[in-house]
Amino acid sequence: MKKNIALVAGGYSGEYEISINSARRVLENIDREIFEVFLVIINRETWKCEDVNGKSLSLDRTDFTVNTATGKIRFDMAMIIIHGTPGEDGKLQGYFDMIGIPYNTCSHDTAAATFNKYYCKLLVHSLGLSLAKHQFYTKRDQPDPEAIISALGLPLFIKPNQNGSSVGISKAKSKTELISAIDHAFSFDHEILIEEFIEGREITCGVIRLNNELLCLPLCEIVSKKEFFDYEAKYSPGMADELVPAPLTDDLTLRCGEISMKLYNKLNCKGIVRFDYILSNNEFYFLEVNTVPGLSAGSIVPKMVRAHGWTEGEFYTRMIDEIMC
Repeated sequence: MKKNIALVAGGYSGEYEISINSARRVLENIDREIFEVFLVIINRETWKCEDVNGKSLSLDRTDFTVNTATGKIRFDMAMIIIHGTPGEDGKLQGYFDMIGIPYNTCSHDTAAATFNKYYCKLLVHSLGLSLAKHQFYTKRDQPDPEAIISALGLPLFIKPNQNGSSVGISKAKSKTELISAIDHAFSFDHEILIEEFIEGREITCGVIRLNNELLCLPLCEIVSKKEFFDYEAKYSPGMADELVPAPLTDDLTLRCGEISMKLYNKLNCKGIVRFDYILSNNEFYFLEVNTVPGLSAGSIVPKMVRAHGWTEGEFYTRMIDEIMC
């Protein structure tokens, strides 16, 4: 009998369309001989469900079941593909925990801790790993640009503390740009993070647990054609080169994998997770963890999967089987 899988997409953030693109890509590649797949699209107003033919179905949010002409469908697993809230910050994970439906991502507490960039950095720092110097502010604070520059130097990166896909991020090269960037970041979140700039190469590592063993997918080096890998560079064709496998020495490749697997275990991750770093002077500086990485045609993880020698369909089958076992 086929397993009923809900692809849960959409969300409340600026990454809504990216999430929808990821879900539709999964829908195209998942093995329909094994899985009965439904698309659940969430926004602030409604939760909508449709079958593979696009037919709308009634979704009961009290128990996450679907009513059809032939009876009620209960899902065997929810595949969360929401980037940002409520799929990457623990809210949906808590909901699925309460109603007893397995899902493909880390638990609600890990999701909440890792989505908060500042809290995540505190955890990573406690593990003895390298980080850029940074400062954390809320809207209650009054950041002093001169003090920030004195402590962290220029240029600086200014980020919303809880956001993804580089939404709201700016690079500031002067005091004037810093002031503007702080206001810009606060327009996306009530908390912001300001980080020193580290010159280096951007490397990302995908990790998943399969058959109770951790697997590192081929590394990716991101070479942005803009000043940094911002939203436009991530999602506009031709704005960045994503080199998979990354052109690194065997020693650096091994070390990045070891760091990433350590983080995966210590942060109690589950499913496919992507860890981002800056490689500078042969040192990996942790940037952030993506517990719900993109799965669209242009996303990095599918490129890693193909470089590993799997089709995307094979990868989803392996991941779902690991969750369901």
